[in-house]
Amino acid sequence: MRVVIIGAGNVATVLGRLIKRAGHQVVQVISRKMDTAQILAEELQCNATNNFEDIDKTASMYIVAMSDAALNDLKESIDIGDKVIVHTAGSVSREVLKDVSINYGVLYPLQSLRKENTDMDLHIPLLIDGNNEYSMQQVYNLAISIGGPVMAADDGYRQKLHVAAVVASNFSNYLYSLAFDYCSKENIDFKMLLPLIEETASRLHQHAPGEMQTGPAVRKDIITLDKHLRLLGTHPKLRNIYLKMTDSIMNP
Repeated sequence: MRVVIIGAGNVATVLGRLIKRAGHQVVQVISRKMDTAQILAEELQCNATNNFEDIDKTASMYIVAMSDAALNDLKESIDIGDKVIVHTAGSVSREVLKDVSINYGVLYPLQSLRKENTDMDLHIPLLIDGNNEYSMQQVYNLAISIGGPVMAADDGYRQKLHVAAVVASNFSNYLYSLAFDYCSKENIDFKMLLPLIEETASRLHQHAPGEMQTGPAVRKDIITLDKHLRLLGTHPKLRNIYLKMTDSIMNP
């Protein structure tokens, strides 16, 4: 399959690598910033441009890995006729592409992707959608070739899963960040927490999260909770979150 990648950020880079490894040909990278387009194009051994008027119209699949806001302006930028075009966003309807081509859909990687991660043995769940049978088949063929579990998901299902992903991943990482800052200010080694973090996550393969909830809040251990809140007296942001989460656990 001949592929054009529109975008040159984290998602575009990781998907580009996986697509190339799967034996497809990335023929062009388009980005508003020429320098970033050239960096990714050099890695993928293809052409680069920052001019949408120069889009390669010989490809069979166009993958848009841009910000949600930029997707809304795409119809003003490109003309690809009836070629299949997909976006990679979790919370944007496939219909944002309806004026770009008669064949469109979604290829959403349910994973936090970073271009710095060069591990190609990634198992990335891919949620796909298409506005017709042809588009769906084309997206499926590409998705299944680059690995990871593939699941059909319409706009509603995908957007709900995106909300869950934000809570499970982005919010959790923010809590890690707060814990890291707390440890730094209190001269504690944050790395001592890593085995605990990994063990907590690994349990989810066999158990529902609610079954594995531990800690002073679930035990209603008021004495320990009071000690913790005293220790957090000089960390108001973390103390506030501690209080809210404790209340949510104690009063489900």
